[in-house]
Amino acid sequence: MSSSRGWGFTPLRIAATMNAPGPYSDVVMEHPLPDWLHTLDFPLDQKMGFEMHELTAEKVVGSIPVEGNTQPFGLLHGGASAVLVETLASMGAVMHGRPMKHVPVGVDLNVTHIRSARQGRVTGTATALHLGRRTAIYEVEIVDDAGRRTAIGRLTCHMLPES
Repeated sequence: MSSSRGWGFTPLRIAATMNAPGPYSDVVMEHPLPDWLHTLDFPLDQKMGFEMHELTAEKVVGSIPVEGNTQPFGLLHGGASAVLVETLASMGAVMHGRPMKHVPVGVDLNVTHIRSARQGRVTGTATALHLGRRTAIYEVEIVDDAGRRTAIGRLTCHMLPES
């Protein structure tokens, strides 16, 4: 997917494995990840150790390790949670927009931190609240390895036609 407006993606790789420890280590994916996903470039997500576990327009699941994504006191950095929210919701919006040749642009990001995480992985599940022609809105719940909610977030994307 590329665009003269600069909304295209540079070909590289994204971690997309089911072999990671955590709640998705033994899951058989109901919807395999699309082949085109591996052609997209996610440099920030790669630096954070992001792994995609499930990807549809309606639901996206992915995780990041706490280690390497902490603030000076050893807790998961709030910005890392925000990146996870935006990544998951944006990818759901990409799935929603591809059939109509639209690309998402985030216009509102909100994250509320509920509990700290100090180790393991945190897993986010983005659920579509609205999938329209002009906007896509997702709610994202982030949980730790024990299934305790660490943060909730919301992302609104404006859906722009490719040109």
